[in-house]
Amino acid sequence: MDNRNHIDLTMPIENHFRWKVDRRLTSSFENGDPFQVTKMGWAVHGFTHIDAPRHIDSRGLTTSSFTFEELIGAASVIDLSDIQDEQEISGDMLEAAGHHVRPEERILIKTAWDERYSPKTPDFWKRSPYLSRNAVDWLYAFKPKAVGFDFPQDYPIRGLLNGEEPQMSQMVSHDRLLRNGILLIEYLCNLAKVNTKRVELIALPLKILEADGAPLRVVVREIFD
Repeated sequence: MDNRNHIDLTMPIENHFRWKVDRRLTSSFENGDPFQVTKMGWAVHGFTHIDAPRHIDSRGLTTSSFTFEELIGAASVIDLSDIQDEQEISGDMLEAAGHHVRPEERILIKTAWDERYSPKTPDFWKRSPYLSRNAVDWLYAFKPKAVGFDFPQDYPIRGLLNGEEPQMSQMVSHDRLLRNGILLIEYLCNLAKVNTKRVELIALPLKILEADGAPLRVVVREIFD
């Protein structure tokens, strides 16, 4: 029997200052209805989610192209949990912490940022580390199936809080990885609970057809080599 625990890396969907969640009861016991029924709606790029290339490319693939092979399987965890506030992540930093990364698998970058600042606060977004262009070049060289982050990985994301229009040249993970078909798993949490360099990843998007993104439920189990 496999006694390894599953670790849930999914951000709860609840009231949040960045994303409006339309949650209401369309029928309830209090109103005399025989069932309670909840209706919910929110942007597919809120909370833990996956980006499809269509998000930034009018000709890019949509969520209908996702396969289990891309989102289920072994993943390497790059531990950058000693990162500083507002620090740029370089390719050299990834190289130093990522000797175990294997080509054509999946990569998760762990900063444990949600342990330092709550995603419900502006500081989580405004004080976050961010990827440099040479960091995403380093990631791209491995041709991963998907890359996941537990922090707002592109510098302009912080400007979205003020209504600023992002410059694609600074949205480096989107411009370099997503544009070239490498899926982005955004806004993971609880990676601080992962203590191994490799995990079994299960990241299942809702089956929303022909979309630019989808909510994810992400669970991992540690691999002890």
